[in-house]
Amino acid sequence: MTFDKELMHHHINVLFKHDMEDRMTFVNEPPYHPAPKIFIGTTKKGCVVKYADTLPASCIAKLEKAIQKSSSIDLAEIIKIFQQKYEINQLWMGRAYVFPDKVKIDYPQAIQITHENKDMLKSQFPYTFEDFTYKQPCFVIIEENVIASICCGARKSIKADEASLFTNEAYRGKGYGAAVTKAWAQEVQRQGRIALYSTSWDNLGSQSVASRLSLYLYGTDIHIS
Repeated sequence: MTFDKELMHHHINVLFKHDMEDRMTFVNEPPYHPAPKIFIGTTKKGCVVKYADTLPASCIAKLEKAIQKSSSIDLAEIIKIFQQKYEINQLWMGRAYVFPDKVKIDYPQAIQITHENKDMLKSQFPYTFEDFTYKQPCFVIIEENVIASICCGARKSIKADEASLFTNEAYRGKGYGAAVTKAWAQEVQRQGRIALYSTSWDNLGSQSVASRLSLYLYGTDIHIS
């Protein structure tokens, strides 16, 4: 298994675009909204902190000083410094997971969507259909001629992919989310890439899928905008 901190770097590179100075610029998926002002990724092997290209050097210097004087992230102090110049519009916190090596499919009914059969997405998932080239690989589970669950690529970097999962409310509780996500992860790994999965702290359904899949929790992340 890749070290936790290295996985966090992969996670950041999947989530955001960066400039030549390694500052975050945009969210790494259409329509490419501005990146958060601050990203904090915590792992058992240490923290990774990134700043937006729009954050002034004076603010970064204060934040760096606060971070370096403590062995752990003092979120209250970081927020205090941030609020000296900005109002907080969003504070997002989540969990970051990685799939174990060599995922094995245990639900053969998961169907891979390709350019040949992508029309089946058009009615239920028009945005996925429109951005299909970017969303691959993509898998679905069909029940009663309806896409009960779908997993495709949310964002990706050169080395890793992050899962995007949705299960129709009428078909939840049947294990479809875990099954279709596992099919997606196997294909990502077959391509020689790292399969990542992340969720917000309050998304208990998504965390339940992570638990069912026995995913490895390598860290948590905080986005401040």
